[in-house]
Amino acid sequence: MMQREFTGKHMTMILVAGFGIVIAVNFYMASVAIGGFGGVVVENSYVASQKFNGWLAEARETEKLGYSADLTRDADGRLVVETRGVPDTAMLSAELRRPLGKPEDRSALFEQVAEGRYVSTEPLPSGRWIARLTVETGGRRWVDEAEVR
Repeated sequence: MMQREFTGKHMTMILVAGFGIVIAVNFYMASVAIGGFGGVVVENSYVASQKFNGWLAEARETEKLGYSADLTRDADGRLVVETRGVPDTAMLSAELRRPLGKPEDRSALFEQVAEGRYVSTEPLPSGRWIARLTVETGGRRWVDEAEVR
C-alpha cells in the first residue's frame, strides 16, 4: 500500500475549512442573537437606578391595597381577569408585549362581566405575552405583571 505525502496544500485546506466552519457558525449565531433581541430594557440605566427606590416605595403602597388578579385566556382569545378585593368601580387596562422574538406591543381594555370578573374587549393573538395589568380606582393605582400563554 502506497502512502501519500502530507504537503502544505493539505494543511492549507484543513486550516481554510476549519476557520470557514468557525466563521460560518459565528455569523449564524450572531444573526440569531440579533433577531431575537426585543430592544433595550431601560433607556438610561443611570436614571433608572436613581428612580429604583421610588419604584420600590410605589410597589409597597400598591401591596397595601390588598388586590390580586389572575389572568387567563378564553377559547375566543380574549383575556379574562379574575380579581379579588377590587371595587366594582375599578377600571382595568393592560399593556402587553412579547417576551421573545420580534417586538410587538398591544393595549387591552376590559369590561366587567360579573363581580370580580373582567374580559378584554379585543381578542389577543396567540403566543406568549407579558401583561402589565393596571387597576385604577379612586385615584389609586395597582399594577401587576403576569405571563399569558
